[in-house]
Amino acid sequence: MQFRSQVQEEETSVNLTPLIDVVFLLLIFFMVSTTFDNTSELKIELPEATATNSAEKDKLTIMIDPQGFYYLNGKRLQNQSAELLLLELHRLIGSNKEMPVVIQSDAKSPVQSLVTAMDTVGQMGLTRLSIATTKTTK
Repeated sequence: MQFRSQVQEEETSVNLTPLIDVVFLLLIFFMVSTTFDNTSELKIELPEATATNSAEKDKLTIMIDPQGFYYLNGKRLQNQSAELLLLELHRLIGSNKEMPVVIQSDAKSPVQSLVTAMDTVGQMGLTRLSIATTKTTK
């Protein structure tokens, strides 16, 4: 005769709800108790600008028209020679080797005129040269 056991095995499970509650409480505790320190900020005073359009006055503009004539700050030179351009640059710039120079060349002007202007600016020892372009419209 066999006796059957009336004892049933219970499934064991771990209840995670209290563990999650404790983790959230710890998270809230650390968020509230944390202090933020601003020691990594740099304490510097930036200089203030005194004039807004001083950059416009301190640049030299060389324009080249379709015939290859040079204009220095809107004033047309007598001829297309590089020597005259160099003399006028010396007269306008003097010893200021930091003056920015902008070359505006017409699309139909000879490329040699642009190269001559760039070479003349390089002979002067000026390093802040930029070539102005215009956006094409569609």
